Amino acid sequence: MSLIKTKDDIELLVIGGDHLARVVKILVEATKPGITTKTLDVIAKKEINALGNIPSFLNYTPRGGTRPFPGSVCLSVNDEVVHGIPGDRVLQEGDIVGIDLGLSHGGLFVDMAVTVPLGQITEGEKKLIETTKKALFVGIEKACAGNITGNIGEAIEEFVRPFGYGIVYELGGHGVGHAVHEEPYIPNIKMRGFNELLRPGMVIAIEPMLTLGKGDVDFLNDGFTVKTSDGSKSAHFEHTILITDGAPRILTVIK
Repeated sequence: MSLIKTKDDIELLVIGGDHLARVVKILVEATKPGITTKTLDVIAKKEINALGNIPSFLNYTPRGGTRPFPGSVCLSVNDEVVHGIPGDRVLQEGDIVGIDLGLSHGGLFVDMAVTVPLGQITEGEKKLIETTKKALFVGIEKACAGNITGNIGEAIEEFVRPFGYGIVYELGGHGVGHAVHEEPYIPNIKMRGFNELLRPGMVIAIEPMLTLGKGDVDFLNDGFTVKTSDGSKSAHFEHTILITDGAPRILTVIK
């Protein structure tokens, strides 16, 4: 499987990215106190299908997984960092909700995540969300041809460390396009050995995850949900990025 996407691939990914951003916008607007995560999942699938696409997370079994994911969208609340399973949970005022969604358009995959506060949250929680979003764009700035994947993680870590937040180092971004998850791995911290050269035509998902605590996480027995070990709240943002001859191109922009 080539990491370099063809012109036809990129055309499909551009459309898919636009569709995904439109659905995420609908989900953000629907994420209110009193709604269940299952209801949001139903909305996600309906809207993805209405645009002629397929939810890429539904029934997806990740490498090393023991069962397929049972929902169309990952909904992670408060101390859940990522991969929360939709269910009967009723969202409450003051919750912080991570919305992580992917779809397949014409057989090509795109991925995106945002974190949404419900009503009044603390100033510290607001700052966490703002900093995580800024960290994403710091990483995107390094997603240029000629750089290596490690440059992205190093830039994110250098930006975040002065704020004192925990960085979830056990998870990171990834290649995307021909599959839900492809090589290369994109770390969120400075790590040795991540020297994949970024080349025009590559498509990657960058996704920093920060916490109000230390950044250590636990992988739950449900096979998917990842929570902070210390119970601290977390935030997560993600975009699908096309590497070009010039500036990186974000394919999942909410308009």
